Amino acid sequence: MDDIDRALVLRLQQDAGQSYAALGTAVGLSAGATHERVRKLRERGVIRRTTVDVDPAAVGSGVLAYVMVDSNAWMGESGADFAAIPEIQEAHIIAGSASVLVKVRTASTEQLQDVLRRLYAIDGVSGTHATVVLDTFFERPLPL
Repeated sequence: MDDIDRALVLRLQQDAGQSYAALGTAVGLSAGATHERVRKLRERGVIRRTTVDVDPAAVGSGVLAYVMVDSNAWMGESGADFAAIPEIQEAHIIAGSASVLVKVRTASTEQLQDVLRRLYAIDGVSGTHATVVLDTFFERPLPL
């Protein structure tokens, strides 16, 4: 990746809906050249997907929690089990005192409690430690 690619990716992280003409103007390329660069970034897997940043509270998912999942077995083959719980936004195999870290968004703490119950139904899960987020200072795109 060169400096122009980095500038394109940074701008797309800020607003993926902007036109190729606007992107090109910002980095000194034509719309066609910008389109070609973005296409190549997608082909190389640098850009994995284009998405919309939705305010979770505005759509009824205002409770955010990070849950450390303990296990009595290796959890490396259980990704599909975690993915089957729709309230889980992210799931990561981790090193440390827990085996898996999940990011959960729900409408209420009661719904969070239900997610925790469903986590226990996953084979090998032996415990959870949930941290509920009270407020978020910021979330930022990847630095380039």
